[in-house]
Parts: sequence; structure tokens; C-alpha cells
Amino acid sequence: MSSAAVQPIVALLSDLPGGNPTQYMIEKAFEHHQLDWRYLTVEVRPDDLADAVRGMRAMGFRGGHCGHPHKKAVLPLLDRLSDTAETIGAANVILREDDQLLGENTEGKGLLAMLKTLADPAGMRIVLLGAGKAGRAAALELAQAAAAEITVVNRTVHRAGQLAEVLSEKFQIAATPLPWQDDFALPAETDLLVNATSIGRNDPQAAVPLSLDGLESRTIVADMTPDPPQTPLLRQAADRGCQTLDGLSMYIEQTAVAFQRWTTVDPDRHVMREAIEEFLEL
Repeated sequence: MSSAAVQPIVALLSDLPGGNPTQYMIEKAFEHHQLDWRYLTVEVRPDDLADAVRGMRAMGFRGGHCGHPHKKAVLPLLDRLSDTAETIGAANVILREDDQLLGENTEGKGLLAMLKTLADPAGMRIVLLGAGKAGRAAALELAQAAAAEITVVNRTVHRAGQLAEVLSEKFQIAATPLPWQDDFALPAETDLLVNATSIGRNDPQAAVPLSLDGLESRTIVADMTPDPPQTPLLRQAADRGCQTLDGLSMYIEQTAVAFQRWTTVDPDRHVMREAIEEFLEL
């Protein structure tokens, strides 16, 4: 157990973490809330991950973030996993509970928090684009919030089928896998469209291959891409009168969840947004 006299430390463990805004944002929040904590960004190669986790444990770190490509590899190195992290098969957050390290996944919690500012997800018919880690995180949070139906669209239909099976068995909701071929035509009466693919993360102008002819103005459109926050998909949806949710806001919310779990302080989102927008020069 760490002494109260020792400055609490949390850290990002990532391979090639250059340009990551998380440390700047979190340390601004520490300062705002007068918390004498530190957040470190640590470059950790895949072969060194086990040593890094042992070091985190030995030095009494309060937890941290797992960045690319460690979110899956870190799982067997931890003492316990949350149900969410275990089901997704990835942990993006590490929490210290007494002398144990717990793996958690908050990636879908940001989406859910932002969605609840607009509508109740219970009973929604949802189309989810992507069945990777972000897609699985989003699907689990939406299913737990009592969505009525989730259609999982993915290039590899086998992965979509695996996720749909988990949703059906674990949450007893209607879940349908569909292959993504050419421009996917959005089904009628979709309440929520979620882009959980990596499209746009390396090319801000990349278009998600969708046919939006059936997009209704009542449909909420969410894009989990954090940078840039206003993606081509969101701009097209807004032009059609849809309410939209951007990935930067989701990222702030999911980071706020981790911050609160580490410190017991619910952080000021305005401070966090100002910091990350300054860092990203938005």
C-alpha cells in the first residue's frame, strides 16, 4: 500500500506514444482540482510490456492507460479484469485496488455518456460499423443500456458474427451480423448509427463507405474517431438535420471515467476539453 506522503502516479504505456494528448489533458485536470498527482507517458515496446507492468506494480503506480498495441497483451499480466474488459478482450485502463491491478475498458462508456445527453438508448435500433475493439466496446455498453437491436456491419462477416453471438447470448437482444460490401445502405428506421472503424484516423478526409440515401433526420449519428472531431460522416449527417456525437467528446468522457476511478474526483470536462483542444490545435 502506498504511503499518503508519496505523490500518486498514473501512466500511459504505449509503443510510439508521440503526439498523444492524454498526459497534457489529465495534468491540466489534476492542476484544476488541486490534486498533487502526476501522469507520465512511457514508451513501452511489446517485448517490454511485462517488465513495465511489474515496474508499475513495484513502484506503487495508481494505475494508468494501455495504448496501442498493448490493450490485449496486458490482460494476462493483470490480477483481475472487469466483466467489460474480459468480454471485449482488451483493457485500455489499469486500476490499482489495494495491491492488485485491475484491467478495465472505458472505450464504450464515452459513447454511452454522450448518447444519454440526447436520448435514452433503451429500445433503440442501432447500426454499428466495425467489430474491432472499439466496436465491441460500443456494442457492450449499448446492449447493457437495453438497446432493442444491434446490426453489426464488418468487412469480415465472421468477426461481426462473433460479436453478434456475444450480444445475443449475454444480453438476450436481437443482434444481426452483416457483411460490408461496397457502400453499405443504411436500413430504414435506424435510431442510432455508430462508426467504430478506424477510417479517418490517418486520413481526415477519408469517407466511410455508406449510402446515406435512407438516413432520416431523427437518426443520431456517432463517430468514435477523436481527431479530427468533425469527420466527413458527421458533416454529412448534420447537413441532413441529424444530431451528431463526435469522438473527441467521447474520448474526454471515457478519460473522465478513468480519472474518477483513480482519484475519486469527478473531473471538470470543460477543463479537459480546453486542454485537449489546445494540444491538438483545434
